[in-house]
Amino acid sequence: MAFQSFPTRFALLALIASMLSLWCVMPAFAEPATSNSEETRLLLEKSLSVVEIDNEIKRVQVQQADLTKETASAKQTLEEQEQQIAYKREQAGKVLRAYYMGDRDIWLTALLSSRSLSDFLMVMEYADLIFAHDRDVMKLYKEEYAKLAKGIEQLGKKQQELASIEQRLKEQRARVLALQEQIEGGLAGRSDADKLRLMMEELTKYWESIGLYEVKQHFSALAKAMQKLPEWLQNNKKYLETSGLTYTIRIPEDALNAFLREQDERFKQFSFSFKDGSLTAYGKRDALELSVTGHYTVEQEPRNGIIFHVDELLFNGLSLPDTTKQELEKQFDLGFYPSLIISFLQATEVEIKDGELIVTLQVKL
Repeated sequence: MAFQSFPTRFALLALIASMLSLWCVMPAFAEPATSNSEETRLLLEKSLSVVEIDNEIKRVQVQQADLTKETASAKQTLEEQEQQIAYKREQAGKVLRAYYMGDRDIWLTALLSSRSLSDFLMVMEYADLIFAHDRDVMKLYKEEYAKLAKGIEQLGKKQQELASIEQRLKEQRARVLALQEQIEGGLAGRSDADKLRLMMEELTKYWESIGLYEVKQHFSALAKAMQKLPEWLQNNKKYLETSGLTYTIRIPEDALNAFLREQDERFKQFSFSFKDGSLTAYGKRDALELSVTGHYTVEQEPRNGIIFHVDELLFNGLSLPDTTKQELEKQFDLGFYPSLIISFLQATEVEIKDGELIVTLQVKL
């Protein structure tokens, strides 16, 4: 029995050894890169960007594949609609020709030549049936034509979107190639090139196994907290000022810190600060250091709100590329929606100054 369990124990020991080796190498880059040369920091940053842009390429490829299927399906639907409308077009043409050639005038003549009320009513009934059929034919043709026109428009949009996605793929692949060339150029001739390659490899493992997960967990917690901000403001009206039809929300950074720390234990190791028009969240736990800097804008679509945009994202002192920031913005809504405080309010202005987040609201008339 002990002999049979040996492979399992061996595999477990190998896994533990692998994890320990990862954590042993981690301190070389888990701490902010200030201890390394600027050149080394930039190389590590570029290697991390390559990983993230590669992930963006994979996401775009999935979108491309899905859209290609949708486009093919839309083309097939259009072909079927064109076949259906061909018969209705022929019917509609016959109706129009009948009116143009005067074939329907016979009913007007019959009505005028009726010699009794019963004849008149009978002719009216037949005429009504003919004209009703004509109206139905024209109506069906009009509906099918409108459906076909809409399908053509949608197909055009899908084709434009597909072309845009293909262009994005080209651009991202070009970025990856350029970064890889820069990395290889930076490593060329260095005596510690092998060591740096190992650091890059371990950085990639750490980011993909732990770093990205932790970053997403923090963004998720922040998004959930922001959903509770309107309710918190209702219970803390000292931060809400009114002047006629104008409302002003003033949230000091210490109040925001207190609110967020009430919402999630993670934020007890984070500090949020307002400075120079930006909000910065900074925190450090174990081997992970995270810094997020961004700004707010007023947006009207899809609904009125204060939307947070990530300007800079630092992971252990290394800047992550725009693709990562954009993906996190898509995944996690860090916005604030005034209508959740009072339904008839809408945001008109937002600014950060003197250690406060200031939101101006107006009553919707």
